[in-house]
Amino acid sequence: MYRLGLRRRFLAHHYLVGGDWGRENLPNTHHYTLEVELHGTHLDEHGYLVDLVRVEAAVDRVLQRYANRLLNHLPEFQGLNPSLEHFARLLAHQLDEALADLPLQALTVRLWENEGAWAAYHLHRDGRNG
Repeated sequence: MYRLGLRRRFLAHHYLVGGDWGRENLPNTHHYTLEVELHGTHLDEHGYLVDLVRVEAAVDRVLQRYANRLLNHLPEFQGLNPSLEHFARLLAHQLDEALADLPLQALTVRLWENEGAWAAYHLHRDGRNG
């Protein structure tokens, strides 16, 4: 299986709800790092898994929605705590949709909220997710 990855950094704001998490219960900013890993079994005639420039553009389009925004106010977080885990899952599904026509078996999103904490979501195109 081939794997191809890219990384992007962006700022977004949130506050956690439903528990006592100290400062995280107040609006705060995270310097997120998104890592996207694409998985596939075949290379094209040029020796590429996918066109990385196209993938970069899709990732940038998805992240535009979140950059410098308060996640709690976005409809996709309605009724959800804007946790790192929920955010990673939402990003994985949005990226999978944006890249639906590419010949991938799976993709993984790893989302860092600081240098020491991350959450990941692995999405298989055959329906085995998590």
